[in-house]
Order: sequence, then C-alpha cells, then structure tokens
Amino acid sequence: MFYRPADGHGLPRNPFKAIVTPRPVGWISTRDEDGTENLAPYSYFNAVADEPPQVMFASGGTKADQEDAKDSVSNVRRTGVFCVNIVEHAMRSQMNATSGVNGKDVDEFEQAGLARAPCQTIPCSRIEGAPAALECRLTEISRLRGESNGAYILYKTVRQADSSGPAHGIARGVDANDDDGNGDRVRVRPGVALIHPVSLTGE
Repeated sequence: MFYRPADGHGLPRNPFKAIVTPRPVGWISTRDEDGTENLAPYSYFNAVADEPPQVMFASGGTKADQEDAKDSVSNVRRTGVFCVNIVEHAMRSQMNATSGVNGKDVDEFEQAGLARAPCQTIPCSRIEGAPAALECRLTEISRLRGESNGAYILYKTVRQADSSGPAHGIARGVDANDDDGNGDRVRVRPGVALIHPVSLTGE
C-alpha cells in the first residue's frame, strides 16, 4: 500500500499511528490558575535530551471552553509548569478513564479515582503510586502545521533537584529502580502506544 497523506488513506484508522510504534505515553498533569487539576494521556510524548533532561508532548485539537487548545496546553501556557507521570500496565484502565473530553472544571484525578501527591518543585500534583514522575517547566511552545491539527508541540526542561538554584524534580518509586539507576522495565511495564486496535494503554 502507498498513499499520500494529503489524499487520505481510505482505511478505518490512521495507519501513521500504527507505523510509528511503540510510543511511550506521557500522563500529563496540570493545574489551572483557579486550582482545578487536569490529567490526560498523550502518546505523542518523548524525551528529547538528557543534559539538561528535556521532554516534549504534542496535543492536537481544541475545546469549546478553551481559547484555542485543550486543557493541558492551556494550563501549561498560563502556569509554565506540568508533570509527566509514567504510565505502567497496572494503571491502564485508569489512564483510559482520563482520556475523554471533559469540561475544564472536571478534575480527572477524582474522576478516575486516582490518589494524588504534591510535586516538590512546581505547583502541581502527580499521581501517587506512579513508577516515576518528571516535574517540568516550560521552555517553548510551537504551533504545528496543518489545519486539522490545531496542535502544539511543547518542549520542557526537567532537572534533578539540587542546592544550586531553582530545581525541577525527578521522582522515582522504589520499585521502579534497580541498583545502578536504570529503570526496572520488567517490573514497571511502562505503557506504550502499539499497533491498533488497542495497546497497553489504548488509543
């Protein structure tokens, strides 16, 4: 099969999403200016550098109750911070429960029955019990091309807390570590977006 994206693919599902796999899922938590917290999964997420550590996620589409983006992007743009919660297989159902389109006043932590814990370096909550969390500060927002995207790509910087100045934190659960700092991928089983119809995390 060959197709030009501009001409469409004629299939029930977009094959591009199945070709670029596996993709890690970033479970992004944010807080708006009024204190309402938002939690949403993004399969267009990844680490892009490690010195200093930096990550990105892309969000497509808009919502009627936000100016020109979804809740995660709107909150990050206003507050400059967010937290990436690493998804493990055991939390896949709760993650899927936070993937719907809700009003901006809906707290997905409560909706999915997830316990929260305060981040240490940013005004935001993380998922208690997640194998790892990255506390992030905004460095750049760029608009993606394409009328149907309505998407932004967000580059963030994360740093380990130290005594040299303002810190961004990296939290890892005891069960997610091994003796030399590498993650225990067998034990954690991180969620990734795989070929349709459903991955460990779903689409």
